Amino acid sequence: MDKLSKSSLMVSPSYIIEEELLRKNLQLIKNISEKTGVEIILAFKAFALWKTFPIFKEYGFKSAASSSVNEAQMASEEMDCLAHSYAPAYTEENFPVFMMHSSHITFNSLSQFERFYPRTLRLQRHVSCGLRINPETSVVETDLYNPAMPGSRLGVVADLLPEKLPQGIEGLHFHALCENTSRDLEKVLDAVEKKFGKYLSQIQWLNMGGGHLMTRQDYDVEHLVSLLKSFRMKYPHLKIILEPGAAFVWHTGTLFATVVDIVENHNVKTAILDISFACHLPDCLEMPYQPEIRGAEICNFPAGENIYRMGGNSCLSGDYAGCWRFEKPLKTGDSIIFEDMIHYTTVKTTMFNGVPHPSIAMLHTDGRLELLRRYGYEDYKTRMD
Repeated sequence: MDKLSKSSLMVSPSYIIEEELLRKNLQLIKNISEKTGVEIILAFKAFALWKTFPIFKEYGFKSAASSSVNEAQMASEEMDCLAHSYAPAYTEENFPVFMMHSSHITFNSLSQFERFYPRTLRLQRHVSCGLRINPETSVVETDLYNPAMPGSRLGVVADLLPEKLPQGIEGLHFHALCENTSRDLEKVLDAVEKKFGKYLSQIQWLNMGGGHLMTRQDYDVEHLVSLLKSFRMKYPHLKIILEPGAAFVWHTGTLFATVVDIVENHNVKTAILDISFACHLPDCLEMPYQPEIRGAEICNFPAGENIYRMGGNSCLSGDYAGCWRFEKPLKTGDSIIFEDMIHYTTVKTTMFNGVPHPSIAMLHTDGRLELLRRYGYEDYKTRMD
């Protein structure tokens, strides 16, 4: 990263994805797919930097999961595929667009299925329709990210389904994980079999959703492979689909920022950066969680030698995060490198307050830094148009 900071192409702030790390993740996921016979597709909701898609295609990843018409259209235009689409609700306006760009469409409720399924029959090509189910079992601790919490609006619970699935439902889809382990998937699968097992003989495919963090260093890949192979042996007629997002780009890049000022209040020092947590790292405030900073140690107390909070540059009073201890005092102009900032962060950014948006760059395997996108005033202005 020292080479990056000295590069003539380096601009601050920037998201920087590293090609070598991306390829490592893609190879691991490809191996899992080949060993298990399951289809693993990229969920755009976690990563949609389409200029990297040619690299995905090199490893055989040519399908994507969409949850909006924009993502579905991106699948067509940039991944050269028809999307596996799911949305909590379709409308008269957007459903024709979903049909145009989708090979699979999953409905969130029986009423949505009854309303829109007949329209798929008018197409000249087949669209496979499915129903999202809610296993009411999850290990996700934060309700904001827990689709299986009590009273969830996502998916149909078993008690509301008839003995036989309505004609036209060819698949079932569940999603109950968020950056979880294969052991967590095993618990959810057990609940799915107990509550929805009688329907598995009535369908052609089962989508196990996302949240499978198979590229995390401590993830038990062999257990995942064993679990999926065992499940496929029990239901050989089923096509199994996984749609992780974060796993594809886990620890593949950073957010490069710069200290622009240091302020102090009651012995609490805050380094003001040229990025915003509210705009550029929203999960830090929503989750909340404290990201790693290269060369610094996370602290649990706000004051002390070389201890700083990181402050954003929006006018939101809560636009700050954490406490970190650095090896030496920070000063204006110092670089701050937030680790693992490619998944979700890049797709959830906003232009609140008109705060300048980070550029996007790629560090290629040959050491070349390519600036993929730089944002300016027109990007902000056209959002308000």
